[in-house]
Amino acid sequence: MTTFFLIRHASCDGLGQMLWGRTPGIRLNEQGRLQAQQLAERFEGMKFDAIYSSPLERALETAEAIARAMKLEVRKSDALNEIDFGEWSGKTFEQLHGDERWRHFNSCRSTARVPGGESFLEVQNRVVKEIDRLAQEYCEGRVAIVSHADPIKALMGYFAATPIDLIQRFEVSPCSVSVITLDEEGPRISRINADL
Repeated sequence: MTTFFLIRHASCDGLGQMLWGRTPGIRLNEQGRLQAQQLAERFEGMKFDAIYSSPLERALETAEAIARAMKLEVRKSDALNEIDFGEWSGKTFEQLHGDERWRHFNSCRSTARVPGGESFLEVQNRVVKEIDRLAQEYCEGRVAIVSHADPIKALMGYFAATPIDLIQRFEVSPCSVSVITLDEEGPRISRINADL
């Protein structure tokens, strides 16, 4: 049995206004650093066998706050990276609002592809493969996964058998924790979007 703690990175500037995607250099803001530290404190008394993170700065900084408290090393995983938002990266949601392709992507994620980026199916495929790999490696362990809202939604949707076009029904707030346990009987979701 492997238990995964799926953690969205803490707050950064532009959250809810900008589609940062994989834009480099986006770090936690003051509120985000406080959120990450508070989350690390809430994990006090728990033990993780490993902490894996998206390679983006905002995720790594969140993971490092938890890792320091647990005296663990953060392991980067490209499979946990944010969606490649291609030509939409760095645009405001206001700019995207008038783009018909953006509306299509958000209503039909099962068939849409980001211009110059990847499809949601590709995102789901890579994150599920990584979770399957880690479940083999840590077959009786507890693993923290620090990533981004959409990759976490992709995992939750897969393990909850939710169609991709309904994935936006999952709320994944900054610095929230969702918990999935995998064993021979299948997946169990015990928390979604919790603050512990």
